[in-house]
Amino acid sequence: MAIIGIDVSKAKLDCLWLRDSVSLKVKSRVFPNTQGGYRALLAWLEKSTGEATGELHCVMEATGIYHEGLAYALHEAGAQVFVVNPARLRDYAKSLGTRTKTDKKDALVIAHYGTTQQPRLWQPEPSEVRRLKALIARLEAVKQDLQREVNRLEKAQITQASAEVLTSIETVHQQLDAERVRLDTLINEHIDQHPGLKQDRALLESIPGVGPVISQQMVALLSSRSFDAASQCAAFLGLVPVQHESGSSVRGRSRLSKSGNAQLRAKLYMAAIVAIRHNPDIKVQYERLLRHGKPRMSALCAAMRKLVHICFGVLKHQTPYLPQVT
Repeated sequence: MAIIGIDVSKAKLDCLWLRDSVSLKVKSRVFPNTQGGYRALLAWLEKSTGEATGELHCVMEATGIYHEGLAYALHEAGAQVFVVNPARLRDYAKSLGTRTKTDKKDALVIAHYGTTQQPRLWQPEPSEVRRLKALIARLEAVKQDLQREVNRLEKAQITQASAEVLTSIETVHQQLDAERVRLDTLINEHIDQHPGLKQDRALLESIPGVGPVISQQMVALLSSRSFDAASQCAAFLGLVPVQHESGSSVRGRSRLSKSGNAQLRAKLYMAAIVAIRHNPDIKVQYERLLRHGKPRMSALCAAMRKLVHICFGVLKHQTPYLPQVT
């Protein structure tokens, strides 16, 4: 088995084979972040390490989209791929007392992490899930552009802009709105074409408070990541409370971690507002927390977390929502 740390950037891959984790003997090389670079990297690793492709343990950090091509290429070739959260690697580097930051040094830290921390093996998403996520991401981008045009139109009307400016904004607004409708249709058709996705959406929409938007988002999330428990999913979405306490004098107020997808968290906030009125389990929890003196916002955050737990549960057990309260 050979442990390889790869520091990924937009243009290049700093690859480092950690030959000995005690003496820190290494062998390194830089490759372009291209399909040709992936093939050259694999050939170099097999020749340098003398290991079969299946014995190559390639560790990299999640760098936006730039690591994805390499991860898929290595996986398809038969290598073992590990994609690590950048925050974990930063903390690990600090624990080693690392002060210097270069691409080669980062690759060494990544390889050392792979040697000592036993990260989880990365598995590629099914192609239908990848396409669903891409369509949803594009829809969200179009919605943001649409809202910007709405804001520009309001500003132009207030400042009494010329007719040409108003016409331009209205034209772009109409085109964006038509694209929003088209993408939403594509997403629904894509889900309908895949029985697994279609069933998961139906199960999620059996939950009071979960509508078409949340069901699409949660299907994409829960189909693309393997969570061991509902609490892990809630933590991934930044819905777990973070405490700040030390000794007897520091008693900071708990707050949400707010890591993960802020857009999805905002949508869950609106869904929770509906759920505290119409979802019996969440309504009971919300009212109980208020009776015990919890602030309304804390109770609402708990409702968001409960909603995620319920979504996780119905998909894990593949059964429609059944209220737990009587």
